[in-house]
Amino acid sequence: MPATFDENVARAERALDRFRAARLPHRIGGAAVIGQGTFPNVSPVDGSPLGEVAAGTAADVDQAARAARDAQAAWAAVSGERRRALLHRIADLIESRADEIAVVESMDTGQPIRFMEKAAIRGAENFRFYADRAPGARDGETLPTDQHLNYTLRLPIGPVGVITPWNTPFMLATWKIAPALAAGCTVVHKPAEWSPLTASILADVILEAGVPPGAFNLVHGLGEAAGKALTEHPDIKAVAFVGESATGSAIMAQGAATLKRVHFELGGKNPVIVFADADLERALDAVVFMIYSLNGERCTSSSRLLVERPIHEAFIEKLTARVAQLRVGHPLDPATEIGPLVHPRHVQKVESYFSLAASEGAEVRRGTVTRGLGANYVSPALFVNARPSMRIAQEEIFGPVLTVIPFDTENEALDVANGTRYGLAGYLWTRDVTRAHRIAQALDVGMVWVNSENVRHLPTPFGGTKASGIGRDGGDYSFEFYMETRNIAIALGNHRIPRLGAGGPG
Repeated sequence: MPATFDENVARAERALDRFRAARLPHRIGGAAVIGQGTFPNVSPVDGSPLGEVAAGTAADVDQAARAARDAQAAWAAVSGERRRALLHRIADLIESRADEIAVVESMDTGQPIRFMEKAAIRGAENFRFYADRAPGARDGETLPTDQHLNYTLRLPIGPVGVITPWNTPFMLATWKIAPALAAGCTVVHKPAEWSPLTASILADVILEAGVPPGAFNLVHGLGEAAGKALTEHPDIKAVAFVGESATGSAIMAQGAATLKRVHFELGGKNPVIVFADADLERALDAVVFMIYSLNGERCTSSSRLLVERPIHEAFIEKLTARVAQLRVGHPLDPATEIGPLVHPRHVQKVESYFSLAASEGAEVRRGTVTRGLGANYVSPALFVNARPSMRIAQEEIFGPVLTVIPFDTENEALDVANGTRYGLAGYLWTRDVTRAHRIAQALDVGMVWVNSENVRHLPTPFGGTKASGIGRDGGDYSFEFYMETRNIAIALGNHRIPRLGAGGPG
């Protein structure tokens, strides 16, 4: 039976007491490191303090990177079977603290508990998935010729930096850290400064599971200081980053001098295309879920709705009624569907698009009134009858806001869907199977879901095109990033070797 609001509040207070009581430290080489300065962490729910967090400096990052470098050879030498056991132990410990992780993440991010209850379980699944692949992480191919036997093997690339965002921080951290550790890479993790708490829980869990000191390190801090130092550090061989496209560009520039490999999961302005022949009730459910769940703060949200004109008015009227009924409230209330946005600065950004939409000529339909809840609560909204060229149809808002664009033809829908700088995901609703394949293959995105919301299958590739990212997560695709492939050629006999400097004709 789900916990009640009061039970969740009591659980959160117990979990948060330890964060309020002492400075949240880094974890470097297996030890808690306080560092020099701090920054305050404040709950988006009510503005209450959640403690002081160690503000990582270049010196802290250097210490962590050197710890990762010094531990790399030993961690790479650990057998795949042993890494599998350690990662399964991490998953066990995550599951044992699932309730704590859920309430802490809700209070630290503003995300409703109904979604954060699954965050720890998803994180544990990520570790189990890569645990079972650790024994085969180094496997390669046999590529024989008549005169040589070629075979490949994969080796961990070395210490990697992992920089994660604030929207679903625990799950996204596990999505990056689990394959890195499974591959045999040591890690320095820099979580987002707006939601640092569950990163520390994850660090505790990893160390308690028995991962050797230095194989995993955590440095808190601001992006301009700790993040920049991490992306520039010569001992860090690769950087995996989830966040804004502009920040990805900056990280690429910062890592250029040391020729870092980069993996970016960046922004999106994802289209969901609804044709008149679709199952409209299921499509409506998916449209609402994929933009208003997680407060609209998700990279794969279907933030542009393209509706075929014959059904446009009826579909939008049903959608308007659903938006009006969305339950905005305290994130620890099991009935809440939309909680507060993560930070006042982000609230300002999202709210700015309401006046922009009106000035561009779109109709603004707002949902539940949020007066009295707190400064970070934003009413969910629709921007109706938008044009593809409007900024509200081009820019990533990253909040509970959906831009609606009518279309007349399949080609028009494709032109609109592909007509942004982003290319993360696309969603398509139709009963016409040939059209489904045509459009899925023509969308300039990394992932397409047909007659579905975002349902992840862990072995499949996850990532985007254009300004939405570089590289793919998931399955063996993650190992392609965290590992180098080496080819070894063994001569099978006395093949002819050209002779130079021995005299005679060529």
